[in-house]
Amino acid sequence: MKPKRNQKPVHTKRNKKMFYRKIEDKYIDPFTDFGFKKLFGQECNKDLLLDFLNELFHKKEGRIVSISYLNTEKLGIVEDTRKAVLDLFCENEKGEKFIVELQKAKQDFFKDRTLFYSTFPIIEQAPAGKWDFKLKSIYIVAILNFVFEEDKKKPHKYRYDIMLSDIETHKVFYDKLTFTYLEMPKFTKEVDELKTHFDKWMYVIKNLKRLDDVPDKLRNSIFEKMFAAAEVAKLTPEEYMKYLTTFYTYSDWDNCLATAKREGTEKGLAEGRAEGRAEKQEIIVINSHQAGLSLEMIATITGLSVEEISKILEKHKC
Repeated sequence: MKPKRNQKPVHTKRNKKMFYRKIEDKYIDPFTDFGFKKLFGQECNKDLLLDFLNELFHKKEGRIVSISYLNTEKLGIVEDTRKAVLDLFCENEKGEKFIVELQKAKQDFFKDRTLFYSTFPIIEQAPAGKWDFKLKSIYIVAILNFVFEEDKKKPHKYRYDIMLSDIETHKVFYDKLTFTYLEMPKFTKEVDELKTHFDKWMYVIKNLKRLDDVPDKLRNSIFEKMFAAAEVAKLTPEEYMKYLTTFYTYSDWDNCLATAKREGTEKGLAEGRAEGRAEKQEIIVINSHQAGLSLEMIATITGLSVEEISKILEKHKC
């Protein structure tokens, strides 16, 4: 049975049947893996990413003329080193690299993670043979749906631009490695308060899911295209299934964390994580399989191996 458009899969242990609840939103949520990559990671929407990056970096970088997408899966130097799967990885016409990451929930050592990611575009610039170590600039952009604990005392500062600098003079020591963190919860401006193009980008990314139409103040070619690309009703059946799984995985996971936090025990949080993750993965696998997606595609969506997916399908006799 395939889900109807705008309905949510719900798995029940009692009878193993699938039921669906309607999704009311007109636009996709950019804070889902599918939504973010749909809006910023497709060739047809490359101009959206280009406009966003230009707004972030034109004062330092100058106007970026073009960008091209690169492989988002990066491997370490040796076989057993840890692998990084980036949200978006691209380069401009000068060969400078941009990594754009979306982080939905607070994560321990997230700053360490972004530093780790920056090492891949640094190392891959080394050519074979003699080299003078001259590097192209690298930019790491992190769009955060949370606030770092140490930043909570600065409620009005939502953008952080980090470079290597001298501790005493505070002057930039090295300007080819830039980390930009955007703490979205701190951005509280409403439509009538938007003054700059950057304000508008922040507003759209934070509020797209809850809007019913394009606000008059955002009626230009870039944002009208973004709103059009974000319409849930325009998704293909395959796109819709991908969005359905990532949307409800994020929503339910967020609710589970909030519930466990209210219960106030680390034990409850840990148990909620383990039980909720396994249950949601089974829901995603079963619904994706029923929608006709291949095992390889389901593996891409869930992060599970094909063998693990096969075991789940066998368990539920799908």
